[in-house]
Amino acid sequence: MKCIVTGGAGFIGSHLCERLLNEGYDVICIDNLGSGAVDNISHLMPNKKFRFIKHSVIDPLQLIEGKVDFIYHLASRASPKDYQEYPVETALANSVGTDMMAKLTLAKNAKILFTSTSEAYGEPREHPQKESYWGNVNPVGIRSCYDESKRFGEALLMAYHREYKLDIKIVRIFNTYGPRMRHDDGRVIPNFITQALKNDPITIYGDGSQTRSFCYVEDMVDGLVKMMMSKEIGPKNLGNPKEFTVLDTAKLIIKATKSKSKIEFLPLPEDDPTKRQPDISKARQLLGWEPRIEFEEGIKKTVDSFKAKML
Repeated sequence: MKCIVTGGAGFIGSHLCERLLNEGYDVICIDNLGSGAVDNISHLMPNKKFRFIKHSVIDPLQLIEGKVDFIYHLASRASPKDYQEYPVETALANSVGTDMMAKLTLAKNAKILFTSTSEAYGEPREHPQKESYWGNVNPVGIRSCYDESKRFGEALLMAYHREYKLDIKIVRIFNTYGPRMRHDDGRVIPNFITQALKNDPITIYGDGSQTRSFCYVEDMVDGLVKMMMSKEIGPKNLGNPKEFTVLDTAKLIIKATKSKSKIEFLPLPEDDPTKRQPDISKARQLLGWEPRIEFEEGIKKTVDSFKAKML
């Protein structure tokens, strides 16, 4: 059986490609290397079941021959630092890119899984966030190129499902971390680990009381595969329901790295959400999925991987 993974050279995508290859699938990895990297998939290149195509999902794809069974559409910049630098590319990846992948799914009579985001909930007025919550999103704010395009991607796939009976799956991914995150990603975990390993000040935006829920990448990939193999349409939340303040996260990373870093506080960026915690009741009940790797264990593995690249 054959899978396409868009964004397959990215952080989560490369781990997904690895998992699918280990399960015996033929895997076509599509990535324009905007935020992904060949280094993430170089160890997969010798595998005859693996093929890499450098390509933007915004453009028509005419290189796929034969049957395709599953399309995992992960292609999008996912770091606020990135999508604020490339807002048009980000918006198009989740809109035009999703349309391109939906058309390919139809042509191949395949199934498509779209990785939406917890950002679809915006600055939530419901906590924790259930899939039934419609969100509180600023449609013209600095983050709208990402969160609104993800919301549109969900709406577009539902339209394809209703009009053409397209076999779709939608998941909303909450904060994910682990090996192969870019050091300059700009998100909390890579920022803190990089700063801690250099003994630089740990920069916290706001007072550190805002919360995040961190899911280790291995658990996230397991959720993606279980969703694809289920009969569910979605959306389904995938994330770790254990909530940490940003300040506690910084302290944990300082401890894990044995760093001499001090903590400094900077102003909170525009539209930065103050709360993030998934309700994963549906994933537990309908997919038989929940995270298994504790935060301390996942942070140790992530720190070790950062050390190996930085030192």
